[in-house]
Amino acid sequence: MQKEETIYLAGGCLWGVQRFFDSVPGVIFTEAGRANGTSDSLEGPYDGYAECVKVIFDNTLTSVSDLMDKLFEIIDPYSLNKQGIDVGVKYRTGVYSTVKSHLDEAKAFINRREDKDKIVVEVLPLTNYVRSAEEHQKHLERFPEDCYLCHIPDSVMNKYRK
Repeated sequence: MQKEETIYLAGGCLWGVQRFFDSVPGVIFTEAGRANGTSDSLEGPYDGYAECVKVIFDNTLTSVSDLMDKLFEIIDPYSLNKQGIDVGVKYRTGVYSTVKSHLDEAKAFINRREDKDKIVVEVLPLTNYVRSAEEHQKHLERFPEDCYLCHIPDSVMNKYRK
């Protein structure tokens, strides 16, 4: 029986991250947003927020470890506050959740890697989340010509496309 769970994944510009995770097996729904900022306003400015994608997944088809593996396919886990041409705190990489076992599984994934001491991916409890404006939802689906802005290579972006 399907059990839906939610995790928030930050991997640089949210447009590409959302498009990629939309094609990952076991992912039911994605939403572009921002996580763990320092401002209280839901209308902006989005001080300290990381661009992220809310990922709802079927835990009978995939796991947090599987999703971490996929995230590491599209990010440079050693790059602090930078992915591709995008630079700044809002482009940091991270995994956020309100479920402790998700965070434990994400940390275990990183700790199993030989390069764990070089990895700068945040793994933190979700403290706040703001859904991005409608214009950012499924942006690369609606405007594929903007794919040149994305740090994710086409070969990886389309790896799980049906």
